[in-house]
Amino acid sequence: MVRHVLVPLDGSELAEAALPAAAATAAAFGARVTLFHVLEEWAPQTVHGQRHLTDAAQAEAYLASVAQRPVFRDHPVEMHVHRGRTENVADSIMAHADELGADLVVLSTHGQGGLKGFFLGSIALRALGRGRTPILMVNPTTAGDAPPFICRRILVPLDGSATHETALPVAERLARGWKAALHLVMVVPTARALSGHKGAAGILMPLATRAMLEIAEHDAAAYVGGLGNTLTAAGLDVSSSVGRGEPLTALLDTARTTGADLVVMATHARGAMEGFWAGSLTPKLMQRLDRPILLVRAEGHDEAR
Repeated sequence: MVRHVLVPLDGSELAEAALPAAAATAAAFGARVTLFHVLEEWAPQTVHGQRHLTDAAQAEAYLASVAQRPVFRDHPVEMHVHRGRTENVADSIMAHADELGADLVVLSTHGQGGLKGFFLGSIALRALGRGRTPILMVNPTTAGDAPPFICRRILVPLDGSATHETALPVAERLARGWKAALHLVMVVPTARALSGHKGAAGILMPLATRAMLEIAEHDAAAYVGGLGNTLTAAGLDVSSSVGRGEPLTALLDTARTTGADLVVMATHARGAMEGFWAGSLTPKLMQRLDRPILLVRAEGHDEAR
């Protein structure tokens, strides 16, 4: 159950892309919404050419105006401005999520491509590494683009470990609230997609590698199918599949072919830059995905995914 949604805003229209998702969640679960702004040390006047809030009075007036918008009609909306200036936005977001008792943080990535978009998305990963509140990230396609948020199908990527099953209870609650279907997917690489020592083994022992991957595909289908059967028995509309190939490409293809409106996945959320250059899947998926993604902090060993 989602009872309280926290929405960090910086004054830009790009950040406001998070508003429809926050309002839709509040409507589905009867949750209240808190609009939040943290005053940054050395705050810039603009972000991507748009206004950026730089003082408390300006921030309070802005949040009050946002709270009166039609998107929040019939929803209880509160406002909070953190007056103490900070250099660490991620820490402040998660500290206030804990302090205010938020169940969900809804954050816009500002919709920028390339490394600029990655650094904005890294705020969410750093925030997730500092708290346990799930973060829903909305990526607007153009400045000020904030279409209504409708969630009919949720995609949940899994890897066969209990660690990444952390996302399932969150996805289940959201599916019930939004009356959405779930699709579970696990990716098994092809021999060509293997890298490192596994790729070398595939070259040296192609037949054995192909046989092992076929077994892995069978096991993956049984795994996601079994989870799907359990969720179906609990009253949910669930389907499952196994993707083949390079994981990022396979997940993007699955999101498109299933018509997923939202991706819910667990991540270990190590330092975003560290994970990015180490080949972490989550930041790359955030960069390429053209639909909202909800990140859940994974429980278990500290390994970036």
